[in-house]
Amino acid sequence: MTTGPATGRSRRPDPPTTAPDPAAPRDGITPAPGPGVPRDLPAAGRGTGPEAPHGRQGTSTAPVLGVGGEIGPKLRRLREAAGVSLSELARRAGIGKATLSGLELGTRNPTLDTLWSVTAALGVPITALLDAAETAVVRGTAVEAVLLHVFDEPGVTFELYRMTVPPGPAQNSPAHHAGVTEHITVFSGVLRAGPAEAPLLAGPGEHLTWQADVPHVYAAVGDTPVTASLLIRYPR
Repeated sequence: MTTGPATGRSRRPDPPTTAPDPAAPRDGITPAPGPGVPRDLPAAGRGTGPEAPHGRQGTSTAPVLGVGGEIGPKLRRLREAAGVSLSELARRAGIGKATLSGLELGTRNPTLDTLWSVTAALGVPITALLDAAETAVVRGTAVEAVLLHVFDEPGVTFELYRMTVPPGPAQNSPAHHAGVTEHITVFSGVLRAGPAEAPLLAGPGEHLTWQADVPHVYAAVGDTPVTASLLIRYPR
């Protein structure tokens, strides 16, 4: 599938952004148990854009606490099922072999960016490494997302999240594996999100969609937090 930014039906002036707080913590993201109720995505229009990136962009540097021992055996099974060596998977994911070995052995806590990179290299959704019995809450400086539901259809897996993006720095997320798309419906606030080279802009009731197998960003525009739904579609 060819990658590239989606385009919207209309352009609007880009509201001023709030300067990022220099004292804000780095963009660490930590999954933790939390409640969630599956719900359907509301119908909405196409988002506007593309827009130029704004705000300080960060990546997750905080560990995903308390899951290293649980993720390790799952990661090793997925790697062996794919017939990929430790060295080759580390190369594809762009991480050190020692880091990957530590994840599999449970001696090293992964960052969220590391998990995204490894699962993208394996061609599986991130929930393949998480406990399906618990709803995950992904927290960070730029995003808080509650995993509401994971469901499968022939040839595709979907992850549905309820997402909040506070004002402040933008979050920079690594590429998913080939063919993955993201779909966001904004309920409140103004969101800038999409491919890092050409993000899109959407306000309440508007919808964004893009090819997520490229680096992408999320940021609130102005002083109002963004609430939205996020649907990630993973082809198998």
